[in-house]
Amino acid sequence: MLAPNLILRPTVLWLTAGGLGFLRPAPGTWGSAGAVVFWWFFLSPLSWVVQLGIVMAYFVVSWWLCNRLINQLGIEDEPQIVADEVAGMWLALVWVPPTVGWVLAAFVLFRLADITKPGPIGMLDRRLHSGLGIMADDLLAGALCAGLLALVAAGLPLLV
Repeated sequence: MLAPNLILRPTVLWLTAGGLGFLRPAPGTWGSAGAVVFWWFFLSPLSWVVQLGIVMAYFVVSWWLCNRLINQLGIEDEPQIVADEVAGMWLALVWVPPTVGWVLAAFVLFRLADITKPGPIGMLDRRLHSGLGIMADDLLAGALCAGLLALVAAGLPLLV
């Protein structure tokens, strides 16, 4: 288990999203909420291409750091590690308009997918291990949420 006294280690600081992973209850929800706030102020003004590049770079760096921390401390997918929630949440938000309603929909949908792990999300969670296992299921959850929200957004003009 990751202890709060490790927060000064750069790897732990990164993987706990600046310490959000140490908040209780529901560290994944805190990590996702922090990702939303960061996205709102810093990423939402950027083009979707740039956002997607940032998500992918963040995913790769976090995967690598997860592997390092697992090897150094002999841990597995600790609840304090919320970089996976950050990457997944950012991906869920890539094509969402920066309005409270759309962002709230993305947050709720992503949290539901991350908690319940339906279908292929659960399969990835059960079958993959190491840093990739920590990161991949949340990235897939974010991708599925982004796709669903894009379909809803495309269908809205038809409903009006």
